[in-house]
Amino acid sequence: MSNKKIGILTSGGDCGGLNAAIRSIFYRAKNKYDMQVFGIRDGTAGLIKRPVDAIQLNHKTFGGYLLRQGGTFLGSTNKGNPFKIPTGDGKHVDKSKEIIEGYHSMKLDGLIIIGGDGSMQILKKLAKDGNMKIVAIPKTIDNDVGATESSIGFHTAVDVATQALDNLQSTAASHRRSMILEVMGRDAGHIALNAGIAGGADIILIPEIKYSIRGIINKLNLMKKNDIQHSLIIVAEAVKKEDGSRVVHKYMDGEQRLGGIGDYIAQELMRQTDVECRVTSLGHVQRGAPPTASDRILASAFGVYAVDLLNQKKFDRMVAWRDRRVVDVPIDEGIKTYKNVERKDSLVETALSLGIYLGDDI
Repeated sequence: MSNKKIGILTSGGDCGGLNAAIRSIFYRAKNKYDMQVFGIRDGTAGLIKRPVDAIQLNHKTFGGYLLRQGGTFLGSTNKGNPFKIPTGDGKHVDKSKEIIEGYHSMKLDGLIIIGGDGSMQILKKLAKDGNMKIVAIPKTIDNDVGATESSIGFHTAVDVATQALDNLQSTAASHRRSMILEVMGRDAGHIALNAGIAGGADIILIPEIKYSIRGIINKLNLMKKNDIQHSLIIVAEAVKKEDGSRVVHKYMDGEQRLGGIGDYIAQELMRQTDVECRVTSLGHVQRGAPPTASDRILASAFGVYAVDLLNQKKFDRMVAWRDRRVVDVPIDEGIKTYKNVERKDSLVETALSLGIYLGDDI
């Protein structure tokens, strides 16, 4: 496949390690196979533009600090489904044909997409409808793609949350407060569970395990009996109120986004006890941080393998990390299994053994 052209795009939410993956793809493609490599800006939005919004990558592109930078220098988009893009007047328009035409206008021999399960599902359908040759690399800070043990961005998000707990520990102790840290986790609690263990949290709340305010209070009272007057609580944004309702923010653009469960927990604790609480919400700090060594290494390994798949003409595949090595699976298999936290997970048992409150009846 020498002297062929391949494209790269990043889709969905950004995270640490994306630039490392793009860098790896370029070096493998250029140095081993002498391919031309084009970066498509702003995900599928770049393929819709005319001319297509893309840049040819070269060695100078990666001569600076991109490996160390968070986010994606190509840009990304998570604004809706290209099969149903809102027009602003309450209607929707299908832009899938423009994306397919944009791909073919570039005369690409393959396209590597770096995205989460939603992005992969959309691009797989586009590939099927438009005879696009794609290979996928999983990235998600939630680490909920079932076919891979790790996805790009997860380790960085956990590291940021752990550092936040480290920083909150001293101020919690100084004022004898309960410091509540709200972290991302749209549906799964992997970030909260991992960071909570690493950061010495006393209470970890995740959407997969039912909790109660009374259970939290009992844990705090037990700590007081041991003369510990401060505590660290970490909560995933998807955790619900006790009545089962979700806490969301409503924005001017009409969207509703998760956020605010930390404030709810704080208000309930202060209403029912004499505990003084303070809340910190990390939000996009977890996405934009410089990638950890683990994410840079994983992204680099994924990039090399993805290029090799294109060279072997093995399309419609997703790379994955299993048993300390990179493998590949059909994209359908990669996204069909959702990976949330289960009771049998070893980290759940680890947290319980450390005396961490995770919920009731567990």
